[in-house]
Order: sequence, then C-alpha cells, then structure tokens
Amino acid sequence: MHSPSTSLLGVPPEPPTPDTAPEQPEQEDGGGVLTVLERIGAVVVPVGVALYAVLYLGIEQVYWVFGINPQQAGIDQSVLLGRLMGTLILLLLALIPAIGVLVGLGWLIDRITRGAAGRLLGRLRERPWIVAALAALWSGATYWGLFNLVADLTLGLMVAVAVGLGVLAFLVPFRLLRRKPVGRAGMTVLVAALTGLGLGFVLILSLVKGAIEVQETGQANDLLGYVGFQDQWAVLRDAATDKPLYDGRWMMLLGEKENTYVFYDCDKQETFRRSMSTTNLGNLQLDPDREPGFRCGTLAEETTG
Repeated sequence: MHSPSTSLLGVPPEPPTPDTAPEQPEQEDGGGVLTVLERIGAVVVPVGVALYAVLYLGIEQVYWVFGINPQQAGIDQSVLLGRLMGTLILLLLALIPAIGVLVGLGWLIDRITRGAAGRLLGRLRERPWIVAALAALWSGATYWGLFNLVADLTLGLMVAVAVGLGVLAFLVPFRLLRRKPVGRAGMTVLVAALTGLGLGFVLILSLVKGAIEVQETGQANDLLGYVGFQDQWAVLRDAATDKPLYDGRWMMLLGEKENTYVFYDCDKQETFRRSMSTTNLGNLQLDPDREPGFRCGTLAEETTG
C-alpha cells in the first residue's frame, strides 16, 4: 500500500504553487459587488419611493394655490410619474457626485490621520447606543419640513423637536434593532425612508412658495420647472372669429381636461375655464421674461380702487 502522501513512484507530490493553486476571484468579486449593490439599494430605493410619494402631495399643493387640483388640470398619475421621473433623475445625478466627494473626503482624512479616523469610526460602529442615538437624531430632524407646513419653527425650536422626538420615539427601537443583522438592515431602510420623506417635505415648502410667487409675479422658478410645472402663456382668441379675447391679455395655461382649458388670469388673479371648442391659443410662450418689479393683480387693484 502506498502512503496517501506519496505517488505510485514513491516520490512525494509537489505542493501546489501559486500558479497552480485554485483561484476564485470572480466569485469573491461577484459577492462583493452584490453586497455593495444591496447596501446601495437599501438606501436609494426607500429614499426614491418616499420622495416620489411626497412630491405628489407637493404637486397637489402647487395647484391648490390656484384653486384647483391636479386632476382638474389633466395631471393624472401617469403624467405626474413622467414629469417627476426627470426630477428624480436630476436628484440622482446630483447625489452621486456628492456621495463620491464625501467618500473621497473620508478617505483623505483617514490617510492624513494614518488610519486613526477609520479606527475611530469602527469603534463608534461597535457602540450600538451611539449608532442608535445618531440615527434617532437624524430621523427626528427629518420632521422639520412636515412641522414647517403647519407652523413656522425657529432653529432652536427645531433642534429641540429633533432631539425630543428622536429620544422618545426612535432611540430605544433603533437600539433594539441593532441586536441582529436583520434589525440593522431594517433600521437602514427606515432611516432612508424618513430621509426621503423629510427631503420631500422640504421640497413641498419650496414648491408652495414658488407657486405663490407665480401667482404674485407671473413667473415660475427653476424648481417648479424641474417637477414638470409648465409656465406657459397664451393670448386667447375666439374660435369663430379669431379675435383676441380679454383685451388680448396674456393668460397662463394651467392644463386641460375633458375638452376644457384651465387658465390663470395674472391681471385679475383669477382661475377660470373655457371650452376648447370656442377657444384658440395664440402667441404661445414659455417662461416669459418680466420687467423688474412686475406684479400680478393690476386690473384687480384698479377695480377695487
């Protein structure tokens, strides 16, 4: 019988060299890439879904400023999805380099400190109470936009609200979730969703302010354009005679639905409807340039006076 450590010729087999040793780089790289994609998806997907849901509420707030809802202007779910998709893509394009800069800055700090910053971050991640406290404070701060919709908060009051809400509502649950990997993943998804909701409510505030600005000045800002609000103006003409209506004044076209146009009269600050069969749109113009100091409501002020 031959020893299992010798060959049939009695010569011990050569140990495997690095060239003949089995390699599995593809499997390791594939697992690493999948892990990274899972972690990115656990953050990006909840943020995107929550942001889209809140932006839909923001669009409703914009049209409510003019006394209508999006459905009356022909803005249904499919149209809104197409318009907001461009907004989400722009946000993604802005977030990718921002995250890259933060990662690069963290790497540079770690290099400058010769690894001390990385070791410190590793020790902090091993302290579940510290991680839970930071996540709780961040989650409490995401309610700033929501609270500002119902009240005007100062910075000091918002800090107090964020700390109080984070400690009372999120600190202990986040600490308990840190006990198991499934709980840590769930906490990541929850914090990402709250981040998307908080960002969405901040955008709602900006959208409402932009809609009020359109109502007062007749000109939309860039943010409204990014979410698909069309700053389109036209001179209305009679369909039968092609004569200008309303003294040839410019009207903003808010939308159309069921053979009906919806317009906003900047001079009288009124929203009204006209049948498409009796109305022609002439001299269409997008994003008109206004003279400095222009304000809507000139005819309304003259009528009141």
